[in-house]
Amino acid sequence: MDFNLLLLGLGTPEIVLIVLLFLLLFGAKRIPELMKNMGKGVKSFKEGMKEVQKEINTPDESDTKEPAPESEPESK
Repeated sequence: MDFNLLLLGLGTPEIVLIVLLFLLLFGAKRIPELMKNMGKGVKSFKEGMKEVQKEINTPDESDTKEPAPESEPESK
């Protein structure tokens, strides 16, 4: 993948400015905590996507089961 496409055409000065603004807004001490929480969110999202794919790819139980035979009425 082209690195410029990944950065959406941002140059070095723009990236440095974004990092500095990020530092000013959140502070150096909170950034590791924010990144950790973001990582947890991404992990949770990926797990959810895997579950959805698993549900889509597995056949539904109602489609594969044969109908149960009807029970005969008990005679008195």
